[in-house]
Amino acid sequence: MVVEWELSTYKLASVGMVPQLSWNVSCMHDYLTYILQQSQGTFLFKGHWFGDKDFVFTSDSMNIHHILSKNFANYHRGEDFRQIFEPMGDGIFSSDSDNWKTLRRIFHSVLKSGRFEFAAKSTMVQKILKGLFPVLENASILANEVDIQDVLKRFMFDNICLLVLGFDPNSLSPEFPQIPCAKAYDDMSEAAIYRHTLPGSIWKLQRWLQIGKEKKLRKAWDIFDDFAEQCITRRRQQLGQSSRNQKEREDFDLLTYFMLKDDDCEDHQRGEDVIIRTKSNKFLRDTAFNLLAAGRDTVAAGLVWLFWLVGTHPFVEKKILEEMKANLRAGTGGKWRIFSIEEVSKLLYLHAVVCETLRLYPPVPLVHKASIGPDILPSGHPIRGNMKIIYSLYAMGRMEDIWVKIS
Repeated sequence: MVVEWELSTYKLASVGMVPQLSWNVSCMHDYLTYILQQSQGTFLFKGHWFGDKDFVFTSDSMNIHHILSKNFANYHRGEDFRQIFEPMGDGIFSSDSDNWKTLRRIFHSVLKSGRFEFAAKSTMVQKILKGLFPVLENASILANEVDIQDVLKRFMFDNICLLVLGFDPNSLSPEFPQIPCAKAYDDMSEAAIYRHTLPGSIWKLQRWLQIGKEKKLRKAWDIFDDFAEQCITRRRQQLGQSSRNQKEREDFDLLTYFMLKDDDCEDHQRGEDVIIRTKSNKFLRDTAFNLLAAGRDTVAAGLVWLFWLVGTHPFVEKKILEEMKANLRAGTGGKWRIFSIEEVSKLLYLHAVVCETLRLYPPVPLVHKASIGPDILPSGHPIRGNMKIIYSLYAMGRMEDIWVKIS
């Protein structure tokens, strides 16, 4: 059921548009898409009169280009974002300005490393063969139902822990064990989303009193930090017992990469104290949390929607299989074979299916920005200094002025 957005903030001055959004929370993204379609792509969301929850919502491609490119310097994540997502620490997804540029350069150098690409592939293959396949095979033999989203979240959690921390928590196994650090991450994510729904003064009071979800967040934060600290300490001890050549021959993980980073690298020559920073426990902990945030739930959600869409469109599945048979060499002796990146790049139809899935169901449907100074968007909407702007990728994927409707 959709509540007409024309129930203006003047009629509901004390509570703003919150009742409408709450009434439609089960279909929030479709409701926001409806409002954006009725308002030519941009509208002002009014929150509680006693809160700080006024936002500009937009799906206008010109506005988003303005924010992300043309006037990029005037828009950042902002202090409110950093407070809401406090557990991210000083990681790349909560940083702005020069700090963000430094972290971006650091991670670019990692991603360009041949060892990183090889490690990412080998880690993924290892978890598919020793984790994903056994779990699905066990469920098939026992005729058990499985929550595929839970399976994929466990799969990605193990992958990222291996790649970043060099430690396999083995959350993906037929027994579906409860891993304390994974549960802690879920609790912290839930608390951050909850903070989004409340005025800052309310959740900060709850944090001070240590009640409700803020109490749960504090406990989860301690559990995750203990887990990260144990991984970092273990790796430092292992590296301390190895020679330099042995260290470089060991399996790649980001902890080892940053701990062994040479003091004479390019960043150090630029006069920045980057090397000392990347060796610190805090940097390593924040990196682990940020990469989990970037890769676990997002990839799992994207894959779930991909499988659901393909499963409900048999003709698409048929075309994917036909393309694979025409372009890929099958394994011998009935054995599974992992395809290389070069081989998968030939699958143009599969690539289009993945892109269409991301258009319809983006894993990050809403993106938060804040203005530094006043501005006027291309749509004509005025922006105050320190004003929050949210653009909806979900709504953009349904705007006919952006995507041509196929009959």
